Amino acid sequence: MAFFALSPRQPLALLSSTDLAVGYERLLTENEQLRRAVASHAVIDQAIGALVVLGRIAPDEAWRALRDVSQRTNTKLRAVAEHILDYAQGGVLPEPQRTELGRAIVRYRRCADAGEGRAAGAKVQPPADQ
Repeated sequence: MAFFALSPRQPLALLSSTDLAVGYERLLTENEQLRRAVASHAVIDQAIGALVVLGRIAPDEAWRALRDVSQRTNTKLRAVAEHILDYAQGGVLPEPQRTELGRAIVRYRRCADAGEGRAAGAKVQPPADQ
């Protein structure tokens, strides 16, 4: 038995049951990818929040720090975010990520401090070397 439906892209074309099954599988795959993306986005947002609190930096700088750690350690952004959330709850942050995160927080905190000093009309002092 053959089932036919009208194609949304080509209104005059009929779709066979095989075409419908292929379309259904494609939609299932796309739905699963979207679910993973939403879950990944939530983890990243939570890690940004943790960096705001732990690093005392603004959300934009926390996002940049998270991205920098990911790029400089060649680790997926979601994995870095998961490690930071684990660290915020008392876990251990892998050494390369911990080092890069410390550098990024210092870097972005200095940028924010320099911006605030300029906004207030004060002279910005160069940061002391560590």
